[in-house]
This record gives sequence, structure tokens and C-alpha cells, in this order.
Amino acid sequence: MSLDEKFTPIRKGLLEFLVLKIVAANQVYAADILKELSGTEFATQEGTLYPLLSKIRRDGLVDYEWKESESGPPRKYYELTPKGRARLQETADYWARISGTVKNLGQK
Repeated sequence: MSLDEKFTPIRKGLLEFLVLKIVAANQVYAADILKELSGTEFATQEGTLYPLLSKIRRDGLVDYEWKESESGPPRKYYELTPKGRARLQETADYWARISGTVKNLGQK
């Protein structure tokens, strides 16, 4: 079993957090998110991202706006809702706490 396979559950759990972070920085469409993730341990595919975007939209964390594209059909550009900003902050705070715990355990 590869290292990536061993840590798949952790990566899946963090993907929503990372997508919220990307969307918070700027209005983006799905290809922008995939591109930003592509050079990281969290590189993913459309088949994973689109269901996640649908889920977080149903949860009220993101919304989208259709915008005309210079090359092709209109695109959905995602942005965080106030609820999404609150979730992102909660998750960032939680991440800071647990990463500190992981770093400090066993350091006696």
C-alpha cells in the first residue's frame, strides 16, 4: 500500500477545508481550484471536486454566479457565503489546535 493510499481518509477529510480556503481567497471556478490543488498532496479530479462543491453549496457554505467566458460557455464562479466564512474560520482554528497537539505530543 502506498503512502498516499494509507492517508486517503485524512486527505479526504481536509479537502473541504482546502477548497473553502481557495474559494475564500478569490471568486474561482472549478478549474481554478483543480489547478491550485494540482501541485500539492491534495491534487484531485473533477469527479471528486464537483460532488464536493455540490455538497458545500447544499450546506450553504458557497454560492456561485454564472459568468460569461471568453472561450466557451458561461462558467460557475464560486464564492464563500457568510456561513462558509464562519466554517472556514472554525476549521482553521481547530486545525491550529490539533496540529499543535500532534507536534507537541511525546516531547517531554
